[in-house]
Order: sequence, then C-alpha cells, then structure tokens
Amino acid sequence: MMSSPLTHFDATGQAHMVDVSAKAETHRVARATGVILMQPATLELIERGRAAKGDVLGVARIAAIQGAKRTADLVPLCHPLPITRVTVDFELARDPAQVRCTAQVETFGRTGVEMEALAAVQVGLLTVYDMCKAADRGMVMDGIRLLHKRGGRSGEWSAEP
Repeated sequence: MMSSPLTHFDATGQAHMVDVSAKAETHRVARATGVILMQPATLELIERGRAAKGDVLGVARIAAIQGAKRTADLVPLCHPLPITRVTVDFELARDPAQVRCTAQVETFGRTGVEMEALAAVQVGLLTVYDMCKAADRGMVMDGIRLLHKRGGRSGEWSAEP
C-alpha cells in the first residue's frame, strides 16, 4: 500500500492517534482567525453592550479560551496538551458588519497547537452567534484559518496574505 501524507492513518488505512513520543519538546505557537458577518444593527448591539444576553465579547473570549482547552475532547485524534497560554482578541468592523476573532495558543510540548487555535476561534464565533441569534439568525462564520505556526520539526509556517 502506498504511504499517505495523512498522519492519522496507519499503513492499512485505519485511523490512529499519532505517536509523538520520539518528537522533541519545543515551544510551539499557533495563531488562527475567522469572522462572523452580521447585520449592522447586530454589530451595534455588540458595540454598545446592549445584547439581551450581556457582554458578548467578554463571554466569547472566555468561551474561546475554554474551546482551546477542550480541543482534545472535541476532535477525536488530538492529543490533550498542557497549554501554557491562550490569547483571544476581537476586532469590530463595518462594511461589511463583522466581528473578527484571532486566537493565539502556546505550549511547550511534542505536538503543535494549531487545532487548539482553530477551535478557540470557532468556539468564540459560535458564542457570538449564540448570544446574538435572537437579533440576527442570518449571521455567517467565514474565513476560519490558521495564520501562523512555529515550533517542532516542521518549523515555522505562515499563511500567504
């Protein structure tokens, strides 16, 4: 059988958790981003702190951090990691009305934190949706992607602008 570049499958095509025991422990960092598009009035509710459920971005920030911490519970073949740092930033923009979430996750370990950064963004945006859905059920999450990673055998990688 031909070997696959997909590391979560063994030689017979069965899914497995990758063995990272031989990898070196290094400082690993990943940054991801994504947006949730909404009606201008919904953005205004967030901006003015008038959403019915309260401080949308404050709750979404905590949710994003929790999402990073719980990634191994959500994605079956992810290793549980000792995360050393999570930062989450939100940026509001008009034209189109949107909230951008950017998360950075760090660890010192044998495997990277790309999945944790992506999960943080997704959970942060889902929380914005949850807190604002009474005002705007048509919100759309878009552009969720890895921006940068460093550490480990593969070194540094950045998305093209």
